[in-house]
Amino acid sequence: MLATVMQLAKRIGKVGVVSGVCYGFIGNRMAEVYTREAEFLLMEGATPSDVDGAVEALGMAMGPCRMLDMAGIDVGAKTVIEYGKAGGLPPDPSYRALVRRLFELGRFGQKSGTGYYRYEGRQALPDPDAAHLARAVAAEHGIPQRADIPREEIVERLFYPMINEAVKILDEGIAYQPGDVDVIWTAGYGFPDHQGGPLFMADEIGLERVLAGM
Repeated sequence: MLATVMQLAKRIGKVGVVSGVCYGFIGNRMAEVYTREAEFLLMEGATPSDVDGAVEALGMAMGPCRMLDMAGIDVGAKTVIEYGKAGGLPPDPSYRALVRRLFELGRFGQKSGTGYYRYEGRQALPDPDAAHLARAVAAEHGIPQRADIPREEIVERLFYPMINEAVKILDEGIAYQPGDVDVIWTAGYGFPDHQGGPLFMADEIGLERVLAGM
């Protein structure tokens, strides 16, 4: 049956990857820690364009804020809420607090015209209201503000936890080999082909440096 499904994927022009079963499977499970760190950076004082620009400069098709605005903040928030009901979230009230607040305010992203950005058609524009909201949520949770968060820090905080999650996924047998993780992210999540994928990039950086950064 598995071989048949993989052959079918090729016949319909798709890239098939075998995955075990867990929350978010491989791609979305890694995307959760990616968006988590993006949200904490926003609450600490980075702007959506700071966060997105840092990874887009490395070749990502789009950063996490624009990605979630396009997919729908309501979809992202409901996923977090339901996972919380199932007991999957850490005991930290600040965890994904910003996306929940955006959802409560009806800022669903492109579909509503406002999210992390405001939209004129599909064009993402800076939104002072979103920045004010991030500061307000941070204040509620005692998260101090910082000025000029370095781009290098943004990149490390977005990618290193994602790499760490991929290693856990391999250890758990959810993914059978590192290449499966990389194929998912290059074929399905806009990861730059020339970087090879999150785990190939981790080898290029050096796992000791990734561990030290974590």
